[in-house]
Amino acid sequence: MTYDRLVCANCAAPVSEGRCPVCRASRERLQHESPWAGLSPSTLIALLAVLIAAVALVARQA
Repeated sequence: MTYDRLVCANCAAPVSEGRCPVCRASRERLQHESPWAGLSPSTLIALLAVLIAAVALVARQA
């Protein structure tokens, strides 16, 4: 999940705005969590489709 959709329980503002120390800490933690965390679901689906197509192409040639 990306932090731009999260709402802070401390100040009730979007975490992406970083209004309070809790928001800023959560934003930093989520940004450094994973390189895949920032990708949208549609991008992940497209990457998966490309991977499946590549595997099918290799299997067809073998």
